[in-house]
Parts: sequence; C-alpha cells; structure tokens
Amino acid sequence: MLYQPLSSMKFILLVFMFLFSTLTIAGGLIISPAKLAPPFIEKAFPNATSIGEKEGDIEKGELPVWSIKKDGEIIGYSFETDDIALIPAYSGEPVNSLVSIDTDGKIIAVSVLEHHEPILLVGIPEYKLHTFTDQYSGLMSTDKVQIGGLKGDDSIHIDGLSGATVTVMVVNLGIMRAAKMVARDKGIIEFDEVDQQPIANIKQDVFQKENWLELTGDGSIRRMVLSNKQIEKSFAGTEGELAQPLSEEEEANAAFIDLYYTQLNIPTIGRNLIGDSEYKWLTNELKEGEHALALMGNGFSFKGSGYVRGGIFDRIQIHQGDNVFSFRDLDQYRINDLYSEGAPRFKEMSIFVIRNHHKFDPGSEWEIELLVRRQTGPLDSLFSSFKTHYLPIEDYLSRPIVEQDITDLPMWQQVWYAKQVPVTILIISMILIIIVIFLQDWLVTFPRFLHAFRRAFLIYTVLFVGWYSLGQVSIVNVLTFMKALMSDFHWQTFLLDPIIFCIWMFIAVTILLWGRGIFCGWLCPFGALQELVGELAVKLKIPQYVVPFAIHERLWAIKYLILFALFGLSLESLQTAEVYAEVEPFKTVFLLNFDRDWPFILYASALIFVSIFSRKVYCRYVCPLGAAIAIPSGIRLFDWLKRRKECGEPCQLCAVECEIGAIEKNGEINLRECHHCLDCQVTYQNENKCPPLIAKQKKLKRQKRQATPAEPIRIIE
Repeated sequence: MLYQPLSSMKFILLVFMFLFSTLTIAGGLIISPAKLAPPFIEKAFPNATSIGEKEGDIEKGELPVWSIKKDGEIIGYSFETDDIALIPAYSGEPVNSLVSIDTDGKIIAVSVLEHHEPILLVGIPEYKLHTFTDQYSGLMSTDKVQIGGLKGDDSIHIDGLSGATVTVMVVNLGIMRAAKMVARDKGIIEFDEVDQQPIANIKQDVFQKENWLELTGDGSIRRMVLSNKQIEKSFAGTEGELAQPLSEEEEANAAFIDLYYTQLNIPTIGRNLIGDSEYKWLTNELKEGEHALALMGNGFSFKGSGYVRGGIFDRIQIHQGDNVFSFRDLDQYRINDLYSEGAPRFKEMSIFVIRNHHKFDPGSEWEIELLVRRQTGPLDSLFSSFKTHYLPIEDYLSRPIVEQDITDLPMWQQVWYAKQVPVTILIISMILIIIVIFLQDWLVTFPRFLHAFRRAFLIYTVLFVGWYSLGQVSIVNVLTFMKALMSDFHWQTFLLDPIIFCIWMFIAVTILLWGRGIFCGWLCPFGALQELVGELAVKLKIPQYVVPFAIHERLWAIKYLILFALFGLSLESLQTAEVYAEVEPFKTVFLLNFDRDWPFILYASALIFVSIFSRKVYCRYVCPLGAAIAIPSGIRLFDWLKRRKECGEPCQLCAVECEIGAIEKNGEINLRECHHCLDCQVTYQNENKCPPLIAKQKKLKRQKRQATPAEPIRIIE
C-alpha cells in the first residue's frame, strides 16, 4: 500500500470543485413546456382556415376539443390528454400531450405540452422527445400501440426512450386512450368496436340435482333480509321518519322483507327450482343475449303496484358495473310453484327477463337494489336504497378465450405485466442475497467460493440491475416519496416502476434487519461498478491511495450535508432538488449510457476513474442516497458481524484490510458505513490469518508439548 493522504485530499477537492461547476451547467437544461397549443395545431393542420375555441366540459360529460375547419368544413380535432385521459406518471403528475386527429380517426400529430418527469427535466434532450412523439403520426385511434417489446402480434410496436420507459408508457396510454375516446365521441368509430371482455356463456350441459338447502348453501340462491328497525333507521332525521317510533323490540326486529334472488337460466338452478318443463319453456322464450332472474319474497312487496300504472317495476333495480336498469311489465312472469325440495313458501315469486340491449354478463358480479319509498306529501316522497350482491358460480360458466388487451388495465399493472421476467429474476437474486446473509458464518469458511460468488453477483448487479433493468435507485426516489407523504400519497405512483419498487422494498426490509450495507455492498449498480474497477486495479498492481483515518472519518460527513441540502431544496421545489441531485452520476452511467453533454460524462467518468486508485470514493464521501439509508440503520434488529475482544486492541488487521474504512481503531464496525462485503468475517474465521486465532493455536501447541504424560509403573513378579 502507498499512503499519499495529501494527494488524495487534493483530488477530492478537485472533484467537488468540478461537481459544483457541473451543477451550474445542469441548472439550465430543464425542458421548458410549450405555453400555447394553437401553434402546434396550426402546424398539424397547415391547410386549416379556422381553429375554433376549445369547447366541452368534462364534468358535463362533454370532451373538451378544438374543431379544426377548412372553408367551414371540419377536417379534424385537437385535444389535450389531461382533459380526457388524466393518467399520473412517475412524478405523480400527468404528462399533458396535444393530439390532433383527422375525421377518419388518423393521428396527425402529437406534441408534449407539459410534464414534470425527472428523467425528462434533466438528461434527455428535447429533440429525442419530439422524435418519440413523431412516431404516432399516421397511426389510427383504434390501433393497439405498445412501447418496444417483441413483434409478431396484432399490436403496433414503437421505439421508447432509453431511461424513460415508464414515462413514455404513460404518454402512450394517455395519447391512445384520449384519441379513442374522442373518435367515439365524434362518431368516427362505433362504441361496439371498442375491445371489451367477452361476455360469459352459461354451460347448458352442466346439471346437478340439488335441493333448496344445497342451492342456498353454495351461493346459487342468495338472500336479503331487512328488519323494520333497519328501515326506520334509514329514514331517521328525515320527513319520512315515523311519527310514532316502533314500540316493541319484537316489532322492531321483525322482518320487513325476506327476499331470495338468483339467476334462473342456469340449468342447475332453473331446473331444480321451476322444473324441467318450465325451464324448457323459459329458455325458448329467451332470445340470444337475454337472461332471467328469479325473485322470491315475503313481507314488503318487491313488485309493488307502480308497474300497473306506469309499466315499470319501481322498487327494484339491477346494477352491473356502470350499467343500471329496471324492468318493465313485459319483462315479468309469475312463478306458480317451486319444485326444489325444502323450499319455503313465498307470498311473491317472479321471473324477470334481462333484455339483450342491457349487455348483461352472467359471469360478472351484479347487485340487486331495493327501493323503499315513503310518502311525505300528496306528490312528494322519499326513498331509501338497500343493495346486495350476487357472485356468479364459475362452475356453471365459461368465457371465450381471447388475447387480453392490457392497454385497458391500469398503468401500473401494464408495466408490471411487461416486466414480469426481469422482476422475477431480480426477486430471485434478492432471495440469494438473503440466503448468503443467513449462511454467512458457514460461507466465510470457504473464502474462494465466497469471493467468486460475490464477484459474479457484482457483475450481475452492474449488467442486469444497472444497465439492462435500469434499476439504479436514486436520492430523487427518496425526495419524491417524502414529498408524496407530505401531500397526496398514492401507491400507484411508486408502482409504476416495478424494478425500483422491488429494490426499495428490499432496502426497507434489509435496513430494518441488518442496516445499510446489504444494499450498498451487493445490489447498488454504481457501487458494484466501482468495486469491480477497484478489484481490477489491484489485479493490475496499480498503487492504492489510502486516506488517513482521522481525515477519512470527517469526510463521511460530506454525504450527509449533501443529503440535507437536497432535502431542504425539495421542500421549496422538488424540480430544483432533482436538478441538483445530478451530484449522483447514476443517470449518466445507467439510464442514459453516457449519451449526454460532456460535463456529465466527464463527472461520471472521473468518479469511476478515481476508483482505480482508492476504493469506492463516491460511496464513502459523496453519495446522498447512502447517507439517506444509513440514517435509519441505527434501528436494525440484528448485528451478525462477529468481533473478538482482541479486535482493535491489539489486533488492527481487519481495520487495515477494510477497503472502505468502516472499522474503527477500537475494532468496532461502523454499520452506517459498512458495505457488508464479509471480508472481515473471512479473516475472523481464518486460523492461518487472524492474529488472535494464530496466537491461540500457538498456545495450544505449547500446552500439548509441555503436558507430556508420566510413564506407567511396571510390577515384576
């Protein structure tokens, strides 16, 4: 080892001087969002003679759009995605794009008007964003568009932006969903052309003989029971409240209505309830796409008398998703008798036919709503509503198998679906790390294997986690999380990047159990890159510079100062803090693959270069992320790194060999700085290297030599 503390200090000072100059340059690289939409509309429609005002109120069910005309005739529409398909991106804010389509539903142009994405604010040149949105020109509003991925299906695949995968997926979803909605609204495409989940089919060949108890027991027939007390409670404090409250407990607890309901055109239900002949008649009456419900009740009449006067049953409604409908008099048939063994007697029994225009899906949950009206005047009345649901029995149903269109899923689910393979690999590697930590006392007795495994894992971390999966977490993630906690927190925002989310969950768990070192020493791509560079330098016998411990432990404070400065900036402006978070080279190295302006490349390269001469300089002295996760390391539950009483006094071997200087002179391990490389534990178990163990072995050998047993006495007869 060559000790040159003054040279090291000079180099570190030069690095920080360069850092601040870099931040000054970075401050001017924020992409300025466009202020006005009309110039983009004019560019999209150069032949237009007039651009109307944006019309429409989304709260009234109207889509806000500009109508573009040529000589009085509409030739297209322009609209903002924020007005129609508001989808939060990774920053928690939406990316607002201006989309222009013609009267055939073809997309003419797309321009991003405003965004708050960190990766787009600093890092990706604006022209690359324009290149990305230009790919939408010529696509139809009905197309299925995916970012990247394997080709060969019926989707259109367009190129994404390196380092901004989640952001462009949000942009894509907003553009295509808004374009489809406007095209529908303007009559360009029909509503029935929109992809939907196929309606389930009833298995007419599935039948099992069941009695009333079995049908109610498996949920085929469901029940709603309301007491008088429940009804009166719903009207309490209104004009419909009874003048004389219920006096007796028995009267209050008595059933107001006892209602059973089911889907009747399922063979196991219908044939058991109304008999084979009546079921055959019912299925002949039902047209394609029509279904039948059976309602049976005692007490309050679910039919009432309104259908006699107005032809509508005004006491019951059916809900399924956004679909709500009532029944007319022509939809109802009486049930004369029940054939199911054990069925009770009912005052009212009716069949209600759900007509095909309601698009009822027997395979999806539905609700029946009972409306209880109470007159408050000659013409006025109040009503209370009571709902109960019906879950379909999957054994009775089948659904056509179609390829799932994941574009209709929430954005975070789409991202997880697209990244299920790398997420699985990442989780397996995390489990491997946990296994190593649990078996560390045994593994350190095999130093060659452990070192080989660790090198292989660090290479995996750099190549797969860092460059392939873009899984380098950042202090920006911490600041965004803190900002969300202080404002409007939504888990969906953080679920948009599954790789980063999984790593943060891993960090949270391992900090609580063992402290900072598990992540910093094993799963941080930039830390792994520095360590591999340092190991290669040692192999090449490049002299290593070591900072004296007195200076070294003071330099630790720098990363905490940077952390507190960034946190303070984030309280004022998260965007400003994100700009100055360029103190981290992660974006340059992994997200953008050094495809940036020269100051960023020079800064990141300098940090890697200095790792040739001194181990992990950035991690030890600069990294605000390391500082952020070091602070809670003090509350860890376990401390499995073993020490002896001789460690520190007199033995200093581990302290000298610790490449990041995390072992104090007294032999204690500073777990806020330790990277859990396990080198000290290898030495701890090595009888040929650990001085206390060597001394112990020598002492045992001396004792054996000194303890020579006496010769036995022989007796001669």
